[in-house]
Amino acid sequence: MTSKINITFLGTADQIPSANRNHTAILLSYNSENILIDCGEGTQRQFRKAGLNPCKISRILITHWHGDHVLGLPGLFQTLAASGYNKTLHLYGPRGIKLRIEKMLDLFGFKKELLLEVHEIGPGKFLDEEEFYLEAGKAFHGTPTNIYSFVKKGLLRIDKQKLKKAKLPDGPLLGKIKNKQDITYEGKKFKWKDLTYQDESVKISFIVDSLYDKSFIPFVKDSRLLVCESEFSSEIKEKAQEHLHMTAEQVGELAKKSKVKQLILTHISQRYEHDMKKILDEAKVIFRNVTIAKDLDSITIDGD
Repeated sequence: MTSKINITFLGTADQIPSANRNHTAILLSYNSENILIDCGEGTQRQFRKAGLNPCKISRILITHWHGDHVLGLPGLFQTLAASGYNKTLHLYGPRGIKLRIEKMLDLFGFKKELLLEVHEIGPGKFLDEEEFYLEAGKAFHGTPTNIYSFVKKGLLRIDKQKLKKAKLPDGPLLGKIKNKQDITYEGKKFKWKDLTYQDESVKISFIVDSLYDKSFIPFVKDSRLLVCESEFSSEIKEKAQEHLHMTAEQVGELAKKSKVKQLILTHISQRYEHDMKKILDEAKVIFRNVTIAKDLDSITIDGD
């Protein structure tokens, strides 16, 4: 099993796409998990451009029910059903999403080929697997809206150097050590704690549409990566407030106060299509390790 986490930006536009930027969609891949965050119009075509197979999607996280974040769902569902998708697709979203999905399925006359389970979730941990968990937080965008974090757990690892120094062989003894059991080999006792270490957890956080709120700071704190909307520059902060979005300056402040390691900006207003440096420089004045995502950009994070 690999510990690498891959993130592909399938769409990075705001509510109006451009020739270079598609509607919002982000794919996070970790081992057999392929988690799609939002599914704007044209997302399944972006999968093809990125050389990715949509049938490998395991879960979908919807931040909120605005068209630029969900209008790709009907086409994606139809493609999965027509392609023999044979797993249960789990879709998570804020309050009210079950009824909206039911109406959408009814509107497009879906048959039962696709096994779909819809989960309405609020703030807190909503999925806890052996190696990772997912948690949601509350955003502020005029409609029920979630922010999300993927957290790869810090796992117990066997220290190979200490194993070699102790002259312990591979085999059943390693299983006992992993299960936190002390062992005896050739008459000598070894404590599992002396032969192992705990690696660090890795958090990746996503804020796609929202006003700034101080509650975001503890939610994204110490994230290895924060992916955040940056719709406007601060020179039109009143417009950002009016449309329930953040400025690049606010996002930079959030990253700094949260002590995140890396910041990637997305959901950029088309007004900056030919002047992205304006948004980037504004955030960079406050937080240095920042970039702007482009469609089909991909980043790999080592989970060790």
